[in-house]
This record gives sequence, structure tokens and C-alpha cells, in this order.
Amino acid sequence: MRSRATAPRETTAPRETTAPRAWAKARFTDGRSPGRARRTGVLLILLALASAAACWLTFARWLPSDGERYQDYRAAEPCSSDALSRRDTDCLSTWHLTVQKTENRTAGKESVHDATLTYRDSWRRTVHLDGSGPLLERLGPGDRVTATAWRGEIMVLGKNGVRQDTLEAPRDELQMNAAAGVLAGLLAAQCLVFGVVRLVRPLDHEPLTWEPYGRWLLFGLVGVSFAVGLSAVWTGLPWGTVPLAAVPLAACVALWFRLRLRPRLRPRG
Repeated sequence: MRSRATAPRETTAPRETTAPRAWAKARFTDGRSPGRARRTGVLLILLALASAAACWLTFARWLPSDGERYQDYRAAEPCSSDALSRRDTDCLSTWHLTVQKTENRTAGKESVHDATLTYRDSWRRTVHLDGSGPLLERLGPGDRVTATAWRGEIMVLGKNGVRQDTLEAPRDELQMNAAAGVLAGLLAAQCLVFGVVRLVRPLDHEPLTWEPYGRWLLFGLVGVSFAVGLSAVWTGLPWGTVPLAAVPLAACVALWFRLRLRPRLRPRG
């Protein structure tokens, strides 16, 4: 018997996806959505505000306070007998103390340079020194040291002409404070720009993305801030030179990264 030929079953041709639906589908396939981008933008703007507040506190409060304290310490004079009787702490008082014990060790990131001091068996305090030398490494239990106190805190320990500052002693190293403030301001600018772009263009905010431009820009800003701060400390330049040098240099670094990463940031297709 001949098999009866059957006509091919009619199939429905697939409908072409409209351009807007295809565009939206491609966007969501990449794991990006307008809502998520806008939420990220809001978080970045809030982070920018926090960084800007930290920058303001550094230059308006922290730097002036530390600078004034350092100048007061440098201008302080030895206490007179009248000042001692009035318990005036704005002058430099001298005390002869006994070392009870010392702790001087460095293990990995932890460094301990302490000396426990006593006075007439009724007073006992542990002071933290700035490193192991030149005095702490020579001290042992029972040694007598001369302590210089200011505003209720021990600033310097000395013995036989060898002196060493404690961590309470004010230092003229405001350049690193300024570097921290500059870094906070630069981070505020980066977060603000990246956040605003995500609010305005939630699905098209390249090249202002974390990978690779944002990540490299963050590393560059950190490196510039602390490199300028350390250079100012080593050369003895005033802290005011730190923002004057760091901000233009950071702008150049941002532009350099942008030009260097431009081939990678070009859209595909």
C-alpha cells in the first residue's frame, strides 16, 4: 500500500522582537537595571557627603586644634614654685620617677613600647613611647628617670642626657593630617560624580564605572594624597602646601587614567 502523503504541518513564524524590548532585555541580561543603578547612585552621594564632612572637620577643626596645641607646647616654660602650688598644668613640670617595668616588642603589625612608672609608692602609670629608642631600650626595672609633664600628661622621659618623647607629645607633622583631609575631599568628589551620573543616566554611565576606571582612580587618589603628605613631612614644608600640590596632581592622575583606559572603555559592536 502506498502511504498517503501528508502535507507539512503549518507552524507559526516567530514574531520579531521590537527594538525597545530587545534593548531592555539586553540591558537586564547584563545584570543592570535602572532601579539598582539609581540606588547605587544615592549611596555614592551619601558617601560623598560623609567624605566632604570629614574633609571639613579636618581643615576646620583637626588641623587648627593640633597646630595650636603644638605651638602652646613649644611656648610652654618650666613651672615656677608658685605655678606648682597653684597646680598650673600649662607649664612644664619635672618629676623624678622609678621604672617598674618596660615592654618593648614588635610582632608583625603590633608594636608595644611601654614603660610603667611609679612615684613614692602611691602613683603608678604606664606611658607609651615613640619607638624603642634611644631611651626605652636602655631602661630596666629600678632605673630612675626624669619625666617632663604638660597639661597632666608625660611628654618626655630622660636619663643621663638621653631623652625620648612619648606618644602624647605634640608633633609638627600636620602635613599627614592635611593629606588625610585632602584624600577625604577627593573621595567626596569622585563619589559625587559617579553617583550623579548613575541618577541621570542609570543605564549608560560608562566610563564612570568601578571596573576598571573607578578602581584605578581610587588607588591613584590614595597614592597621590599620601605621597604628597610624606614628601612635605620629609622636606619640612608647611601643611598648607599639601592641598595646593595634591589637588592638581590628582586631577592629572584622573585624566591620565582616563586616557590610558580609553581603548578598554569603548562600547562593543
